[in-house]
Amino acid sequence: MIAVLEPPAARDPYEVDLERFHGPLDLLLHLIRNQDIDVFDIPIARITEQFLAAIRGMQRLELERAGEFLEMAATLIRIKAQMLFPRHDDGEDEEDPRAELVRRLLEYEHFREAARLLERAERERSRLFARGFVEVRPPVPAADLPLHTEWGEVWAAAAALAARLAEPEPGYRFRGRLVRLEEKMELIRDALSAAKRVEYAALVRPWGTRMHAVATVLACLEMAKRNAVRLRQSGPFAGLWIYRAAEGE
Repeated sequence: MIAVLEPPAARDPYEVDLERFHGPLDLLLHLIRNQDIDVFDIPIARITEQFLAAIRGMQRLELERAGEFLEMAATLIRIKAQMLFPRHDDGEDEEDPRAELVRRLLEYEHFREAARLLERAERERSRLFARGFVEVRPPVPAADLPLHTEWGEVWAAAAALAARLAEPEPGYRFRGRLVRLEEKMELIRDALSAAKRVEYAALVRPWGTRMHAVATVLACLEMAKRNAVRLRQSGPFAGLWIYRAAEGE
């Protein structure tokens, strides 16, 4: 029995599964590239027939996707009809009806290739690094940083410095009232004459300045040195109490 082979011409070489294409431009570019067709010289009649043959079984596609393919089919038929119209010989260069389609195809191919490169880089990165890894970039040495200064900036800085130096000094000086150690010692004696002990914070609170606080501490130390008072604290950083010398003994 001799097997009868179907002639190649009778087969349909353009049977494609639309599910593997992302849209009508993807299918159209597949038909063009698989047949080594120059994208700038598309045989619109043949490509239109192949595209229509590919979308005949669109029952499985969703309504939105089917609409996209049908819109592209209508565009191809419109371009095919425009190319069948006679051209005017008035000397003006008419735009090729295929120009807009070629521009869309080249733009789509460009972005598709960029997406493939990014996807390949992502797979390579996930193979080498864990998710969320951020590469630490070493700081640029100061010697490698470009140093560029305009003469205008230098002149402005010099002028500001000269103006600051030329400012006259104020004709007045303000100096606070001097706090004498003898006055603080007299204050401590007066406080201890009315009570057996007095807290250091109570002596400083009426003024509330650092100068009075330091002067009061020095007065306490000087009186303790002369055995006029005794100083006590219940613990580190606790309140300081000042006692009369007799009771402190």
